[in-house]
Amino acid sequence: MSENTKVEAKRVFIGAGCNRVVNNVSWGASGLVSFGAQNAVAVFCPKTAQILTTLPGHKAAVNCTHWLPSSKFAFKAKNLDRHYLLSGDSDGIIILWELSTLHNNWRHVLQLPLSHKKGVTCITAYMVSENDAMFASASSDGVVNLWDVSFPAQSSEECKVVCLDSICVDTKAIVTLALAELPQNPGRFALALGGLDNKIKLYCGERTGKFTSVCELKGHTDWIRSLDFSLPLHITEETTDYIMLVSSSQDKVIRIWKLVLVGDVGSWQREITLASYIEGPVFVSGTSTYQISVESVLIGHEDWVYSVEWEPPVISSIDGRLVNHQPLSILSASMDKTMMIWRPEKNTGVWVNVVCVGELSHCALGFYGGHWCPNGLSILAHGYGGSFHLWRNVSSSKESENWQMQKVPSGHFAAVTDVTWARTGEYLLSVSHDQTTRVFSSWKNDEKNEVEDEHWHELARPQVHGHDINCVAMVQGKGNHRFVSGAEEKVVRVFEAPLSFLKTLNHTCAGGEGSFPEDLQADVQVLGANMSALGLSQKPIYLHSSSEPLERNGGGEGLDTFETVPEAAPAELKEPPIEDQLAFHTLWPESHKLYGHGNELFSLCGDHKGNLVASSCKAQSASMAEIWLWEVGTWKAVGRLQSHSLTVTHLEFSYDDTMLLSVSRDRHFSVFSIQRTDNGEVSHKLMAKVEAHKRIIWACSWNPFGHQFATSSRDKTVKIWSIESDGRIKQILALPQFGSSVTAVAWTGLDRKEKSGCVAVGMESGLIELWTIKIIETEEGTTATAALALRLETFMCHVSAVNRLVWKPTEKCESNQSLLRLTSCGDDNCVRVFDFKF
Repeated sequence: MSENTKVEAKRVFIGAGCNRVVNNVSWGASGLVSFGAQNAVAVFCPKTAQILTTLPGHKAAVNCTHWLPSSKFAFKAKNLDRHYLLSGDSDGIIILWELSTLHNNWRHVLQLPLSHKKGVTCITAYMVSENDAMFASASSDGVVNLWDVSFPAQSSEECKVVCLDSICVDTKAIVTLALAELPQNPGRFALALGGLDNKIKLYCGERTGKFTSVCELKGHTDWIRSLDFSLPLHITEETTDYIMLVSSSQDKVIRIWKLVLVGDVGSWQREITLASYIEGPVFVSGTSTYQISVESVLIGHEDWVYSVEWEPPVISSIDGRLVNHQPLSILSASMDKTMMIWRPEKNTGVWVNVVCVGELSHCALGFYGGHWCPNGLSILAHGYGGSFHLWRNVSSSKESENWQMQKVPSGHFAAVTDVTWARTGEYLLSVSHDQTTRVFSSWKNDEKNEVEDEHWHELARPQVHGHDINCVAMVQGKGNHRFVSGAEEKVVRVFEAPLSFLKTLNHTCAGGEGSFPEDLQADVQVLGANMSALGLSQKPIYLHSSSEPLERNGGGEGLDTFETVPEAAPAELKEPPIEDQLAFHTLWPESHKLYGHGNELFSLCGDHKGNLVASSCKAQSASMAEIWLWEVGTWKAVGRLQSHSLTVTHLEFSYDDTMLLSVSRDRHFSVFSIQRTDNGEVSHKLMAKVEAHKRIIWACSWNPFGHQFATSSRDKTVKIWSIESDGRIKQILALPQFGSSVTAVAWTGLDRKEKSGCVAVGMESGLIELWTIKIIETEEGTTATAALALRLETFMCHVSAVNRLVWKPTEKCESNQSLLRLTSCGDDNCVRVFDFKF
């Protein structure tokens, strides 16, 4: 292939879970939702339930994101062609991003010059006008910084950001902030702060100068978790406006405070009476006097209330004029796994809970935050399992409400350690340190007939485990879908697809591609699986077992109902499943456990015919570094291959299954010949062991068209090796040194006649490159040439180390492939799929 061949790259799918922190999610006036996924800022579209992009720039976990303008100020952002986003991380760095809605592209605008000494805990903002905003950032060292930002009117100009003030509040962390303009006092602002000392602190100041402490609000008995100011509300009899502040706490209580202008300084005198204690504190800002009183105390949640948020303003028509008015409606989200909407009753004015979504769950812990969409018709929660939960009010009448669950993106909430394709590439299987195995696939889009981008969703969660999972391999060959996985334990576990999954697969885009014929499905007697009490083994649910759920407590009084694991109800899914279905009802039964290794599993691979599986574990001695071979079906150990002295980091069978390649921390690779004797026994022999790199070797990959392979290492190199006809192994090529440690490598064939292929290279920095390799075989021996085909732009790549790259299997790797699909996984919690057009 010539060097100037243009390779086109297209992002197909990103799967990622949300960082498990409060204030991490923001719903913007743009209609998009931002969240932190490890060091990346991810952005998804709620309409399609697809993650659109990830923004690289942070070197530490992203704690909070905030749109400018957010959904609260959508009424001030009618025709904006540029939206902005703030993100803060656990190192104290805050970055400003710009989204151009016309071209749909992102740009890193600037990093705030004054960073916090400790992690950023909260960012809040107030849009003064379309092009001006104030925002405040808080940190766990008790410092709050106030900023003024002005956005450019023309695209040629730059954003201007000025630090107005830095308030050192306390040595204790400040975890929540709220900003508002004081009623009938333009240019003067109130800043509410909440943290670990149970008091709400109120500061006042102008856009130009210092903010001073004016009062404290006492009432909560535990940490303050969330604060939010309403926009001005109107008192009908007079012209007085007032604003309300809602606060929530770990004491499970929500309080609403009313902030009213009571007069000018000097003209208003307070009478000291018993009533004045009830009315609450009074403070002066500028020339005006304000009073704060408790409007209401809302009790309904059964656990910590992590977030409260006023419904965004709605536009209504008064005397032919369009007016924005603040609805009296508050959304709260709690660790009891419910979200509630609170409104005052029409007649009495008493605040009541009118909507409750989610359920008081057996599912450990609940929601970290809840958010309104700009028009108030959808609400979004993010939860303990890195998951999103979206409800939409589908009722057409104003009087009744009908909140229905909607599709959302999902993914792992910890580093994704390994990924593999199904046998014919109809779905992806990924494993992670979040202790789950997940299946992702593209779904048929019934709504529109025209060709459009495929939409990927999580299809099943076959394994929910009690240990971090390190490696996975699909079992090839005919028969049912099977995979093996290895976790931070000494056992290899074998899983088999249940009938509910096989039927669901028919509804995905790849369902028809010979995934598993109907007549063979009749042999599968297992419908699904149940989680065992300790969360280690998954027991099968048989097709013809009684449909009555088991009485777990022997007819007890149900005292332990929240503690037991619920009965799974596996079923054929006709549309992408939601989080609760995935967590319990899509498990695969565990068919075998393979015992033999003395330490935690580290690497697994299967051969291409579906006869053997090879496994390795963490090792610091030669005896522990043995590679075990297991026979598929009987699952007996049929070989223990000795060569390495430290952990074998990656294993791969050659495409003709005659050789097994292993690479190790001991900087060597080994090639074993694998033969089957006439009576079916497996024989193996070490052909070669070579010290190939100066540092640990992370990955290896065979050429589909021959006995050449690539190795990649922490020494920032990728080397190409060839096994000659006489059995000798020689290095035929070294790619130029890369910018960081090369953690993943994958080789696929392009043209069999030309003996050309493409090697994908993944780095510790998260970057991915494609190199075209051409093998030249002559009588003197084998040589190779290489050319850089494509360097993926950083916005498409991972933001932390790439852990695995795998090309989608193609039919027999025949000649002249123009469209290739690659999947990758990394430490940034992401699984990604790319299409490349050669």
